[in-house]
Amino acid sequence: MAYSFERPENCVGALLTPAQMSRADALANNTESLMEAAGRAVARSIMQRCRKVPVLVLAGPGNNGGDGKVAARYLAQEGWPVRVKDFREAEPKDVSRAGLVIDAIFGAGLTRDLDERTIALLRAAQRIVAVDVPSGLDGATGQMRGYAPQAEFTVTFVRKKPGHLLFPGRALCGDVLRHDIGMPDAIIGQVGPDIWENGPGLFWLPKHSATGHKYSSGDVTILSGALPGAARLAAMAARRAGAGMVSIAAKDAAPLPEAGILLRHENLSVLLEDLRRKTWVVGPGLGLEVAGKKLAQLVAAKGLAILADADALSACASAPERLRGVSVITPHEGEFVRLFGPIGPDKLAAARRAATLTGAVTVLKGPDTVIAAPDGLAAINANAPAWLATGGTGDVLAGLIAALLARGMAPFPAACAGVWLHGEAANAAGPGMLAEDLPVLLGKLMQR
Repeated sequence: MAYSFERPENCVGALLTPAQMSRADALANNTESLMEAAGRAVARSIMQRCRKVPVLVLAGPGNNGGDGKVAARYLAQEGWPVRVKDFREAEPKDVSRAGLVIDAIFGAGLTRDLDERTIALLRAAQRIVAVDVPSGLDGATGQMRGYAPQAEFTVTFVRKKPGHLLFPGRALCGDVLRHDIGMPDAIIGQVGPDIWENGPGLFWLPKHSATGHKYSSGDVTILSGALPGAARLAAMAARRAGAGMVSIAAKDAAPLPEAGILLRHENLSVLLEDLRRKTWVVGPGLGLEVAGKKLAQLVAAKGLAILADADALSACASAPERLRGVSVITPHEGEFVRLFGPIGPDKLAAARRAATLTGAVTVLKGPDTVIAAPDGLAAINANAPAWLATGGTGDVLAGLIAALLARGMAPFPAACAGVWLHGEAANAAGPGMLAEDLPVLLGKLMQR
């Protein structure tokens, strides 16, 4: 059975770019009602999270400022001491006296850098709650427009924006509280979201058949060099993720890595004659020259599910067209730059360009991993803890995604599922985690 991707148009995990959000607002044609609900949501969030202190609302000229003014009215009704200031008339001394500042100056669609006067106002604040995004944060990219303040938390509406999940925006927003304010799902569907926060709403994990056998659960072959440490990690993950057969192919490899993982010494051309071998991992621990040659041989074989990582990516430096025919690529930022050039300020756009150029689902790894498909669909992952950044975890991810491909998942949902499970396993392991700890946790997570 093929587990393809079904586009969840109205999934609450959908992300809207500022342009898409503006279009949704225009289609709703109910600005006053939406603003009333948004301001009320800001006030309630503050009352739930903060003790009563003097509040200053810094109001901008657009809808963001209107939301702040409504929030001020609701807070005042509950006895909070509140002042509202047009940010063009406020002074830093006004801001510094407030116990809490509601930043309602600019929303997620800001397209210019903040001026020095506005920056001085925001720097003077002791505590900030942001409406939509901290002013100066680009809601599409998560980048600062010159400057953006650190918010204690951010209240946003309808759907999150990519900038809430992409760094440095994710850190600057603090906790992001999303509120429904009466925007109809039908309008979100008309806008046509094509970016999601990665999570189980994007994929169905394949189930084992009661009458299945090891080959019906998928065969994964991992190409390796003489020291199969990286391949062993990938193989462990592939087994735990449910692949029925997992082999490490290495002509001059060290002894068998562990029971249950087959070690094959045949040439790649011989292994390719076995038509059950449909899913391949190429790159980890191979060396650049060998990885490049074997990648070309796999691509030429046609009809295979190929995951390219590590040395297979570096072997294609400045020649990404050599990856045409690969199903999934999993570069970290250094490998990505060698392949495609500088990422630039828009990580999401860079990953999408790479996917279009190669025809492969691109997993641009990092604390805010982006998964991009050649047709423009994308997901941003937000569950990875800081301690996941340790040696060998990328090999585990490669084996995990390969197993899901072997079990019938299409490349985009397989990559989304693999990245999310990878992060969840790291969270379950906790600080002090080793890459070897992750495969053991995968089975329990997939059951859940």
